[in-house]
Amino acid sequence: MAIADKKKITSKDIEAVAQLLGREPQGDFEVVARTDSGAPRVIKNFPLLYDLTPMPTLYWLVDSDDCLKVSQLESKGFVKLAEKEVSAETLAEAHEQYRILRDEIMKQECPDHDGPTPSGGVGGTARGVKCLHAHYAWHLAGGDDPVGKWLLQHL
Repeated sequence: MAIADKKKITSKDIEAVAQLLGREPQGDFEVVARTDSGAPRVIKNFPLLYDLTPMPTLYWLVDSDDCLKVSQLESKGFVKLAEKEVSAETLAEAHEQYRILRDEIMKQECPDHDGPTPSGGVGGTARGVKCLHAHYAWHLAGGDDPVGKWLLQHL
């Protein structure tokens, strides 16, 4: 079972994502946001990897330019700044919505799975900000992520 309709994922997408990750993908995914040139920008991961390891991060930023820009902000202390400037209540609501979305995919795609499942919200955390990349990825994919929106103002 997989999150992606195999007809939507091309071998070119798989090759591009492998190159962007620097390794073969470890689970099924679909491309949910693209650059202006059509290259993968954000992927949506299936909540279980091929070896059934839980994958808490649904939305993964893969575009190298985006990753570099976000990493530069993280290195300047923007994770702590985001936690100060984004409402804790709004952030908690976003984590809960993300968790619900991922749990729905698990219920639909793997109703008989009885092993470990992913937990937490954005980036696998239940509170605060763990990874700006994960928040920005969800925002770019159309999610209502307050940190992703906030980050866009700083990029």
